[in-house]
Amino acid sequence: MTDASEDAPRAESSRQPRTITCDAVVVGGGPSGSAAAAILAEKGRDVVVLERERFPRYALGESLIPHCWYPLERLGLADRLESTGFVVPKHSVQFVNTEGRRSKPFYFFQHSNHPAMLAWQVVRSHFDELLLTNAAEKGARVFFKTQALDLLRDGDAVAGVTAHATDGATLSIHAPVTVDASGRSAFGQQRNRWREPDGKMRKVALWTYYKGAMRDGGRDEGATTVAYLPEKGWFWYIPQTDDTVSVGIVADPEYLFRETRDPRAIFEREVELQPWIRDHLAVGSNLHLYQVTHDLSYRSRHCASDGLVLVGDAFSFLDPVFSAGVYLALQSGVLAADAVDLALEAGDTGAARFMAYGERVCREIEAMRALVFAFYDPDFHFSTFLKAHPDLHHDLTDCLIGNLDRDFTALTAALGEFADLPEPIPHGGPAI
Repeated sequence: MTDASEDAPRAESSRQPRTITCDAVVVGGGPSGSAAAAILAEKGRDVVVLERERFPRYALGESLIPHCWYPLERLGLADRLESTGFVVPKHSVQFVNTEGRRSKPFYFFQHSNHPAMLAWQVVRSHFDELLLTNAAEKGARVFFKTQALDLLRDGDAVAGVTAHATDGATLSIHAPVTVDASGRSAFGQQRNRWREPDGKMRKVALWTYYKGAMRDGGRDEGATTVAYLPEKGWFWYIPQTDDTVSVGIVADPEYLFRETRDPRAIFEREVELQPWIRDHLAVGSNLHLYQVTHDLSYRSRHCASDGLVLVGDAFSFLDPVFSAGVYLALQSGVLAADAVDLALEAGDTGAARFMAYGERVCREIEAMRALVFAFYDPDFHFSTFLKAHPDLHHDLTDCLIGNLDRDFTALTAALGEFADLPEPIPHGGPAI
């Protein structure tokens, strides 16, 4: 991989603009950008990736869902994860009520015997580095510590980006397609004023890490646990390597900040309200790192315009309760890369080329979105729902594992009997 500073001109000309021409420029080297870059490079396209940080770098979102296997297999990485040393096998997801009683786990292998039914808990710094290294090995040119500044335009079409390198130079990267994989900083959304918040889904996440905390036994050792709090807040509990656990809270800001804004005080208060979490953390030691982020869900008004396509969180962000973020990032990166390759082959990178891409990604997000809104509804409980609709257990599990490219009409209608669900978001298609 290439650090932009390594190929900078000498000092006397280091601040002069430099021009690069390529087939596609990818803004951001996270999972969606790495996936798109790897697929395009493998197809023989000249790809430049601009990453504003230096890898490895910290990232949240450590729990993968089973259908991550499919884009990872496409990238040639599914079989490599087990030998990396930074993953914990994840066989299930389980739920804990406010009294501390654990549900029967949703075991993925009971749904299918496919290799995809084994998921993983990952250390994102290592996982993301593996993905970006894979893209570089396939031929993508990666520029670290290089900040995208603005979109280059040829009339109404995007024709690349300008960027700032570590040596102070301004880069002009010209490409018929720009893939915006900039994450929640939403490079393209912000410059086009496309951001549209997702209604009531306005949460705060507060998290930390523990060493030596309790893990369940046997195949449940690597399970993701969602533990309920009052007012539909919840804890995540994600076992990781090196005897570490990622543990955090997601809730309405009015609930979390009702007494104080001190993260440690809030965390300790909420732990005392959730017996399962309290007991599991009691034997461990806190690593004294508390972080807070406002978890606003959104979807861009458009997934693409002429010469520009948005992937991952740069297109849409959905509440993380069911750990779908990395899957949607990888999946959208792979799907966008296929659409970009076909557009380049046709010599037409107009917005209409990304119609099918936008429809597919929005359809998958909507399936998960309905389940997320149901989860937060005060009248919804999984046990009650499944007692009333045992025939939909397979559909519900499909949604939880990320098998989202299918018809969930019956599941969504049934969820609507128990929860106040929003209408599907009407926007998200290309700007034609």
